[in-house]
Parts: sequence; structure tokens; C-alpha cells
Amino acid sequence: MFSKEAAIQLVEWSALGIELLAIALILGTILVSTAVYLVALAAQHKDRAESYEQYRRRLGRALLLGLEILVAADIVRTVALDSTMRAILSLGLLVIIRTFLSWSVVLEVEGFWPWNRPKAPREAPP
Repeated sequence: MFSKEAAIQLVEWSALGIELLAIALILGTILVSTAVYLVALAAQHKDRAESYEQYRRRLGRALLLGLEILVAADIVRTVALDSTMRAILSLGLLVIIRTFLSWSVVLEVEGFWPWNRPKAPREAPP
């Protein structure tokens, strides 16, 4: 079947693939969102401020998803390849930093911290 070296190589390539997916997702969203924003500005069908806010939200969501995917790649790499205490502590620090970055992006895009999400209005029963 698989040798240990082949399994390690597969995990390493998988982690790299996950990282490349995150980068492609972020770059693709930036390109598409920028094109949509520029077309909206050129057409002037919408309010410029609203177009800009939509543009910021799209970019923020792409960054959030990209950060989550990068954390997944770090977890795969650390758990499968380097389960030493030092690697796990490094992973923990990376997760803390990326979590703080995610919260900062959520605050910037949505205007509130993730744990202070406004409650949705309740619908009246039929």
C-alpha cells in the first residue's frame, strides 16, 4: 500500500493544496468583486456609497473564508506531520492570531463583534 514517506508526502501536498485553494479564493473574489464594483460605478445604476459597502462586504467575506481555510491547512499539517508540543503551541498561536483577524474583519464588515450579533426580529405566529 502506502509507505510512510508516501503518506507524509500526500499530507504535505494536501495541506499545500488547501493553502492554494484559500489564496485562489481570496484573489478570485478580489478580482470579481472589483470588476462588479467598477461596472456598478461606470453604470451609475446604484448609489456609490451602497456599491462601495457591498464591495467591502464581499472582500471581507472572502478574507474570512480564506482565513478559515488557511487554519484548516495549518491543522492538517500540524496534526498529521508534526505533533510535537512546540508545533502544537505554534498552531495554537496561529489559530489565536487568525481568530483575532477574523473577528476584526467581522467587526469591520458587519459593524459588531461576532458575539454581539443583533437578534433577528421574531415573526408573528400565523
